[in-house]
Amino acid sequence: MSVDAELGLLWGAATHQGARRKLNEDSYLASGSVFFVADGMGGHDAGEVASAAAVEALRPLVESEVVGADSVRCRVRVAHESVLAIETTPGRGAGTTLTGVALTEQGGEPYWLVVNLGDSRTYRLSDGELEQVSVDHSEVQELVDAGRITREQAATHPRRHVVTRALGAPEEPDADFWLLPVHAGDRLLICSDGLTGELTDERIETVLLAEPDPQVVAERLVHEALVAGGRDNITVIVVDATGLTGALESTAPRDGRARRDDEDTVPRRSPWKGDQT
Repeated sequence: MSVDAELGLLWGAATHQGARRKLNEDSYLASGSVFFVADGMGGHDAGEVASAAAVEALRPLVESEVVGADSVRCRVRVAHESVLAIETTPGRGAGTTLTGVALTEQGGEPYWLVVNLGDSRTYRLSDGELEQVSVDHSEVQELVDAGRITREQAATHPRRHVVTRALGAPEEPDADFWLLPVHAGDRLLICSDGLTGELTDERIETVLLAEPDPQVVAERLVHEALVAGGRDNITVIVVDATGLTGALESTAPRDGRARRDDEDTVPRRSPWKGDQT
């Protein structure tokens, strides 16, 4: 692979408990070349514990500059087992969604390995257009797929929060995996449904296009979701694939609920060099 194919990653992240929740059950991991959001469920503090357990199970992936697909699958299984082991109120199990990306390679070329379980989402902004990469694992998505309701109706459907797959479910998790080629200039959005439940894709696209700094974008999206109602926890990661020129100047996420070690709280650029030939 030629050196001019080198890429860097620049990212920002923000999270908030929302305007109506007393507890933030979202957790996220943004470090190195690994970016994930987990949205916990289960009542009381089980959701918070579940999402944190999932993130911690994935954390070893940050030690690799380029992550192997088998390693990601293995850590997702570990995350599932960790959530299953959480003690909860009898009759209620802990669970969490999981969505995000890890930088991997195929034939010496950089690719995003996209992972999804549940209704948190991963998007890609490319050539000025926003595309939802992940597919929601939810009852309303099944209704949309069957042609029984429209996407617009799904946004307000009373069963819109019921997920059909999650870490911690009784059955082995059947996560979706996709490989996307990495292109300089692409922007990824990884978020919990606290964002997409308040803002339309059209509004999200407008905000993503309006501001070059991923940290500013992440904070603005969270703020707009709060203004729109903030009915759920809101977590946003924005990742830019960029060249390696120039120094990074950015601010740290201002919400202390970010589930990262101190040295990872400042958005930074991570180089990816692939195979040098």
